[in-house]
Amino acid sequence: MKTFLKNYKQTLILLAAIIIGAIAGLIFKEDAAVLSPLGDLFINLMFIIIVPLIFLTISTSISKISQPKRVGKILGTIVLVFVITSLASVVVGLLAAYPVKLVSGQEIEIIKETLGEEAATDSSESLSILDRTVSVLTVNDFSKLFSRDNIVAIIVFAILFGLAMRMSGEKSKPVLNLLEALTDVIMSLLKIVMWYAPIGLGCYFAALIGTFGSAIAVGYLKTFIIYTIACLFVFFVLYTLYAFIAGGSIGVKRYWSNILPATFTALATCSSAASIPVNLQAAKNIGVSDDIAETMIPLGTSFHKDGSIIGSVFKAMFLVCLFGTNVYSLAGIGQILLISLVATLFVTAVPIGGGTISETMIITMLGYPLTTLPILTIIATIIDAPATVLNVVGDSASSMLASRIIDGKDWMNKKK
Repeated sequence: MKTFLKNYKQTLILLAAIIIGAIAGLIFKEDAAVLSPLGDLFINLMFIIIVPLIFLTISTSISKISQPKRVGKILGTIVLVFVITSLASVVVGLLAAYPVKLVSGQEIEIIKETLGEEAATDSSESLSILDRTVSVLTVNDFSKLFSRDNIVAIIVFAILFGLAMRMSGEKSKPVLNLLEALTDVIMSLLKIVMWYAPIGLGCYFAALIGTFGSAIAVGYLKTFIIYTIACLFVFFVLYTLYAFIAGGSIGVKRYWSNILPATFTALATCSSAASIPVNLQAAKNIGVSDDIAETMIPLGTSFHKDGSIIGSVFKAMFLVCLFGTNVYSLAGIGQILLISLVATLFVTAVPIGGGTISETMIITMLGYPLTTLPILTIIATIIDAPATVLNVVGDSASSMLASRIIDGKDWMNKKK
């Protein structure tokens, strides 16, 4: 119990603050709006941190990526499996969230007015997804990179800057040392701001519920329930299917005989990184060769997160319902799929702050005001545990598929 409370302390505190805020909003209704400035304070602090956080974490992460042990066939297969399984996850997320109205749109105009910015409410009035993607990838002046309105352009620049440092080799070492030092400072600043997060989010939620009533609170509960059902489907059905494709009935038996320790570790720690040792051992016990497991599990922790991808779909659909945007068409489906994939895969290698960056990208690419960021932060908080389980266990299931492709149908008897 002590370990559980220690590992979930921050999440439990945030959830408690949100619940208290919701209760306060329901009791005091419009009067709860007096707490809005305390919520705005947290939002403003996060906005200040976003730009340096994005640049520093992504550029330093890219510059320090080490070469996998087997680049050729293993790396190519890993990329292929990650792409296929990520697509499968995003489709599951869309099928779960698309038919359901996650939040009432009855007070859309009041919400937009409170947020203080215009937001697109109909996809036919906004740019196409291709035009929007191109427009946010670049800016025409370097100074514009320092604006939170150009988040994707910052990410692109950070990736290119990190690659340039890798190309420069040892000559870039002083630059990397400087950026790493700055990253440590930003992370410390983020910790300071996160100390205030329970108060900020609690007050924000109190004002939100007080202004809009119980519709949004019900929306969060509905989102959590439907998201959890989608995760259970992926966990029990989709991953079992992967194991069967990889190794038939024996593969399924070995998968379920070894995967539970990784599952419980993910639930207990709520950390993909902390689950690497037990997840790595689970993959090896299943029969995945050492070189594949030792390459795929660490890479998967950074670049393959089924739970996060499904979460991105739910975040996008929550905002779509909130603002009444019409995406119920083939083009709309494609837009949500692409945004969810890009928003997750673009930033999953970022060790800290990736969630905030991903949520900011979702908001930006959908054309909504960045003041909606706390709404997605709350969603990320309530789905954290099931998302982590899929992020971890999905790597073991994927390693089985990679083994089947690389080592053939008898891969479980060819462990190296």
